[in-house]
Amino acid sequence: MALLRIDKILSSQEIASRKEIKMLIKQGRIKADGKIVTKPEEKFDPENCEITLDDEPILYKRYIYIMLNKPKGVVSASRDSREKTVLDLLPPELRRKDLFLAGRLDRNTEGLLIITDDGEFSHKLLAPKSHVNKLYEAVVDRKLIENDVEKFRAGISEGGDDFLPADMKIIGENTALVEICEGKFHQIKRMFHAVGTEVLELKRLRIGGLLLDDKLSSGEARELSSEEINQALSREKIL
Repeated sequence: MALLRIDKILSSQEIASRKEIKMLIKQGRIKADGKIVTKPEEKFDPENCEITLDDEPILYKRYIYIMLNKPKGVVSASRDSREKTVLDLLPPELRRKDLFLAGRLDRNTEGLLIITDDGEFSHKLLAPKSHVNKLYEAVVDRKLIENDVEKFRAGISEGGDDFLPADMKIIGENTALVEICEGKFHQIKRMFHAVGTEVLELKRLRIGGLLLDDKLSSGEARELSSEEINQALSREKIL
């Protein structure tokens, strides 16, 4: 990894503001590999150097990957001047500069949402050629039948868009699991609309091999493990 200014390293980890970091350095409270840092422009490799504040190690994370159980009624956006966004739900310890959503959910769709500051990861996750499948649970306004399953499997056209074949599994009279490999605007709702059905509730349960943690209450978030990050990029079929 390239050498970075110490003030940039610390500010990227939300340790303090750049102004506060300059003061910490002036006070001799920042060390790198046991030596006191004297200038904010000094450069280090944060992945191969022990940086401490008041002799307490600072765990450097180049990127952060967050799982959020998105609730209904919250906007999938990084910022909005009028409404609460999913980033507003994050606890202070998970907030960092330049966070964005690796895929979105409609305002009234809930469930698994990934938030990160790693652009390469997000591109791999969302690129059509990656074929990362997403699994949703849909509650609709009528009884579902096998003919609906067959129509989804054949591929559906709606509003000038062609949707690739999707797998559906009926799990209740008006409830189904739907697996898609695309992410077009309002896709699940539009596919059901095309077969004469309206979606009443929609929840994303899985991305690739990554399942929504059932221990996360609505609106709660946590970091992903390295294993879970790889699971999210898995191309495995779900249904």
